[in-house]
Amino acid sequence: MIKILHMYADMLDLYGDSGNMEILRYRCKMRGIDCEVDTYSIDAEMPDFTSYDLIYIGGGADLEQQHISADLMKCREGIKKAYDEGVFLLLICGGYQLMGKYYRDADGNDIPGLGLFDYYTVAPQSRRKRCIGNIVIQTEKTGIPVKVVGFENHGGQTSGVKTPFGKVLYGNGNCSKSENEGYCDDNVIATYLHGPLLAKNPEISDDIIHYCIQRAIYKSGSDEAYELPPLDDTLENECRRVMLERLLK
Repeated sequence: MIKILHMYADMLDLYGDSGNMEILRYRCKMRGIDCEVDTYSIDAEMPDFTSYDLIYIGGGADLEQQHISADLMKCREGIKKAYDEGVFLLLICGGYQLMGKYYRDADGNDIPGLGLFDYYTVAPQSRRKRCIGNIVIQTEKTGIPVKVVGFENHGGQTSGVKTPFGKVLYGNGNCSKSENEGYCDDNVIATYLHGPLLAKNPEISDDIIHYCIQRAIYKSGSDEAYELPPLDDTLENECRRVMLERLLK
């Protein structure tokens, strides 16, 4: 079974980001894998973050990020411990920004981040200066080069990323017209890609599911290598092919 904690689902759901959880549920169900999704929001009882396989935080505007910031700081040690123990973190847009050092909004106000990672985000003073539109990146997070499609809409410019999620082939990325997008390591994908990300990119979904199951096997004391049963992704791949041809022509 895969256990997921969806944080601030009632506040951070820009551009259908909660659909990422529906995709993980669906792809698990099609393989007979139990997938349990719990939710956590402001002032709820503090969960045991280490008891989960995946912690998910979606995207939100500046106002929502300000509202959850203080509560998120209360969760810092629990999330850090979970991360250190190998729990997977999937972080979209606002969730991505708040795991860095800080987010400075267009008015110059600093919203403190958890500081799990060294990057930081600064929004331009003009709210009209945004990175908006379809985006294509190439990542090797799955072990082989994969083109990932999504939609970005962010004012914040993120700097200090040492290990990006991917190389930008079309669109902006971490900053306006930057070469790289997002942040990743063995158990983190942090990205500006909405869409939702996992609906458009089944390889990324399956890489996360595989990681969670393989980690559970290793924790049980077994060194057995797990192979995820394939699904028929003909429709998903055809949709992505059309998008890639349109954007990379």
